[in-house]
Amino acid sequence: MNAIVGKDARLKLSLETRDVGRVTIVRCKGRLVAGAETEALRAHIAHLLRDKRAIVLHLGEIAFIDSSGIGTIVRTLSSTRQAKGDLKLCDVPDHVRKVLQMSHLSKLFESHDCEDNAVASFYRARAHSEKPVPAGRSVLCVDRNADVVTYLRELLRRAGYDVHSSNNLRDGLILMRVTRFDLIVLGAEMSAAPATYKTFRDTCATVPVIKLGPEFSTSEAGQATAELLERIAIHLKT
Repeated sequence: MNAIVGKDARLKLSLETRDVGRVTIVRCKGRLVAGAETEALRAHIAHLLRDKRAIVLHLGEIAFIDSSGIGTIVRTLSSTRQAKGDLKLCDVPDHVRKVLQMSHLSKLFESHDCEDNAVASFYRARAHSEKPVPAGRSVLCVDRNADVVTYLRELLRRAGYDVHSSNNLRDGLILMRVTRFDLIVLGAEMSAAPATYKTFRDTCATVPVIKLGPEFSTSEAGQATAELLERIAIHLKT
């Protein structure tokens, strides 16, 4: 998870970002007002748009917003759509929702009550707009190490698999609710709240799981890669 804090600590704006499969969630916390805060949000979205196209702005922890803040959200939506992507809102607090309604901007944005539904909306849109992925080739990778997740995602995509990834079990569950996987690659020592862990385990009951040992990230890369690809091919019979 990445965090960006405004240069002036008194502004109390933070942007925490994480990927849930092909969706990027930006959690905004604090004041979104003219100056460093709005500049930080615009710069952050511009940075994401270099390789991201599905973005969710979580506004549930925005304590105060001014007209510049509203304008910045509109501009980020325009920038995302110009880049052939889309930006959606979730957990919009009442005081922000009222401003959007008063300014007749509420219809401009697609809003959802929680992150789960916002992520699901992107996957539903994808399912309607793209050809289905061939059966037996959809893989979910879950590992708390962001570098390992990045490597697995790029490795398996280049090997021809349809890959989705997350850094924690809760986000993995979100993805499992919105799309079907033929295989799960699970990192070592994954932890979660007992209820989340049990739900994840129960959800995985009918899906093959390859568990990565702690040695995966420390072994010689070539050997570890070859062994993993072989295990995946055996499970998927490709």
